[in-house]
Amino acid sequence: METEKIVSEYLAPVPEAIFEKAKSIKVLITDIDGVMTDGGIIYADGEVELKKFNVKDGQIVQHLRKGKILVGAITGRNSPVVEFRLEELKFDFHYHGIRDKGKKLAEVLDIMEVSLDEVAFIGDDLNDLPIMSRVGLVFAPADALPYVRAAAHYTSRYDGGKGVFREVADILLHAKGQLVPLIDSLSQAE
Repeated sequence: METEKIVSEYLAPVPEAIFEKAKSIKVLITDIDGVMTDGGIIYADGEVELKKFNVKDGQIVQHLRKGKILVGAITGRNSPVVEFRLEELKFDFHYHGIRDKGKKLAEVLDIMEVSLDEVAFIGDDLNDLPIMSRVGLVFAPADALPYVRAAAHYTSRYDGGKGVFREVADILLHAKGQLVPLIDSLSQAE
């Protein structure tokens, strides 16, 4: 398998400046609704909340963590299903029901002793702008609102819940020289 060629073609739309910024990223923080989901909420019996997550997005979390990139979420909603999913994926941290995401970001970074330039964020809506205006590298899903996409350094080719988180993770891993070796190591016959 010509992994390098395949990865180069896959990531060809990403400007080189994004890869340069991505080299220094130590933490990836994401919103959830509209990023890891399509933003839809289904209520069953008026009480049970259902959401659909993309397995490809979840699959890469362990590889980010192995690659020394912490993974976290700051989300505006309280949702047991989201909390369950993030625990299942072993996110390093996740905060729910946050109204002031900029303030929560500052609290998190104080604890972690990480600079704003070492943080990447994926957001899709108004309440994400306070983080998007502060961190070193900002991504938005293809279906984010236009003024949110304008705040991003890179707008993904993928919609929320349809692979945006995965594309961002692949960009970060590739910038650090880890994506091709990861694919090659998993492609080896035993």
